[in-house]
Amino acid sequence: MSDTARTDAERLIRAYYDAFNAQDRAAFLALLTDDVIHDISQGGREIGKAEFSRFMDHMDRCYREFIADIVVMVDGSGARAAAEFVVHGTYIATDPGVPAGTAPAANQRYTLPAGAFFTIVEGRIARISNHYNLGDWVTQVGRPPTP
Repeated sequence: MSDTARTDAERLIRAYYDAFNAQDRAAFLALLTDDVIHDISQGGREIGKAEFSRFMDHMDRCYREFIADIVVMVDGSGARAAAEFVVHGTYIATDPGVPAGTAPAANQRYTLPAGAFFTIVEGRIARISNHYNLGDWVTQVGRPPTP
């Protein structure tokens, strides 16, 4: 494919993170296909924009995050991309899905290197696979004190 396809793909991924950082969920979700596949780091797979929206609602309740230092890489066809970035976050409400023994939320701050893989179909994101080191996150937010 052309350089245009790669440039368009990079713009799409950057728009995704720009919308995330702006907390503009409508713009964020508009970049996804209706049947988007979301592979959750150390978790399951969800399919569909509605499921992704529910996931983001949950994340917004438990975490306040900002993505920085984004590097986007795109294959020659513009159909696959990857991003490496740093998550700057605050754990604001206890998430029942975190590993047992993780401290309850108390506005702990964390800085976490992460990455994501994307499949792009007809100018929209059709698959997102996020990855980060969960053990590093647990260490940063801490464990509750032992009695």
